[in-house]
Amino acid sequence: MSAGSRRGSVVVVVVWSVAIAAVLVAATQVVSFRQAVVGRETLARVQARWAARAGVEQMIAIMEFHLQNADPNDPMAVVRDMEANAIGETATGSWDIRHYLDGIQWAGPMDEGAKLNINVASRLALTNLPGMTPDVVDAIIDWRDENDEVEGLGAERDYYSNRSLGYRPRNGNFRSLAELELVAGAWPDNVRGEDWNLNGRLDPNENDGPRSFPNDKPDGKLDGGWSQYLTAFSKQSPVSLSGEDKLPLKGSDEEGLTKRLAISAEQARALIAYGNQPNARPENLLITPLSQLGNAGAGNTGNRTPGGMGGSGAGGTAGRGTTGGSTGGGARGGTGSVAVGGTSGGRGGAAGGGGGATSGRSSGGRSTGNAGAAAVQDLNPEQLRAVLRELTGDDFTKPVPGRMNINTVPEAVLKEVLEIDPRVADAIIARRKSKPEGIASLADLSSMSGINPQVLGQLATQFDVTSSVYTVTSRGRAASTGAEVEIEAVVDKSKLPATIISYREQ
Repeated sequence: MSAGSRRGSVVVVVVWSVAIAAVLVAATQVVSFRQAVVGRETLARVQARWAARAGVEQMIAIMEFHLQNADPNDPMAVVRDMEANAIGETATGSWDIRHYLDGIQWAGPMDEGAKLNINVASRLALTNLPGMTPDVVDAIIDWRDENDEVEGLGAERDYYSNRSLGYRPRNGNFRSLAELELVAGAWPDNVRGEDWNLNGRLDPNENDGPRSFPNDKPDGKLDGGWSQYLTAFSKQSPVSLSGEDKLPLKGSDEEGLTKRLAISAEQARALIAYGNQPNARPENLLITPLSQLGNAGAGNTGNRTPGGMGGSGAGGTAGRGTTGGSTGGGARGGTGSVAVGGTSGGRGGAAGGGGGATSGRSSGGRSTGNAGAAAVQDLNPEQLRAVLRELTGDDFTKPVPGRMNINTVPEAVLKEVLEIDPRVADAIIARRKSKPEGIASLADLSSMSGINPQVLGQLATQFDVTSSVYTVTSRGRAASTGAEVEIEAVVDKSKLPATIISYREQ
């Protein structure tokens, strides 16, 4: 081989070597770039995740602070504080916490007390839900009751077994709203509406019409189906607005009641006597004065007369008026009318020392019972607020499903689901809007137009003025890339330390 041929071969080899090296370098660069991108995205998601978690922890800290520093006259303080901190930043990201209620976007966590607890929802309230049918109502009741007897058009164990669904009714409380989809006839479209991921927020795919799942109405509002009305998480708190554990109405001692409630020894003894009656509840004092309730166990018996659904006398049944003959008509269906401090015989006279003439609620009735102990002085407004705040008829040895928060429950629930008189509902909404601290006690509603003792008593069985469970939907964003991670945590602040009872990341 000539020298020229050898030089040509060397050049070819060198060119190929350079080309191969270039390819290897390029491949290495591509792999390295991809790894860098993946690493950067992973780092960004970590930053977003911890930003979202920081938002959750901020809300928990605020809940615990207000539980330790409770203001009995400002039940909405915790809500305002959480709204003020709904947007925040960390060194590498930020969080944004909001929710939709009644189709409107709000800053801060979702108050689960603004919804009706499905575990105690009445048949009427369930029936009033949009798209609800009688068979599903019965099936819901069958799911949560403790027996295997079919309720009307409902479904029990045999129904689910015969369809090989792989599960049977819980025969106990729902543990989450998603569990409702297991009930016969309760389809996801009904339960979730447009809020397909049940996060309580309007996501882009839930506001773009038919372009992406789910099929929604692109109107900037979130239709959450039944999930916007119902919850399984709300629960009553054993801690009062004063920050102390609530006292049981049944079993409290005289000294503890007089100190906590600022009442007299006679009033404390009357409360203790009433607390020993079956189904005694502090809320009944909104309907019947202490002078009548307190003497109910004294053993005096009045005469039952037609129209007698008035206040109870000694030995009678509280709030039912089976004793204490009334000449002015019964509170329900009689000819008299109920009026606080009025003179009509709407509630009838009370037997014993708590007669209508001294109760301040119904002076037109005539007591036919024998005189018992000296009349107990009725609670003044401040004492009544303290009783409703500090006493409880609930058994907190087990979870107690929550009542709705009258300060946050939406208008649609008041008027459409619960069928509260629109005038009363409007008055409640107007009252809470006029006061930043909200309605501090259900007793304060007694001065509102259209709310008589009977209406107030009905409201007291369904509402409270505060909540103990909130859903924090915190969306974290990384400052470097804008990557987002959402954390949904359901927080129970009923006692310290606050606990996360449900946690989800997406």
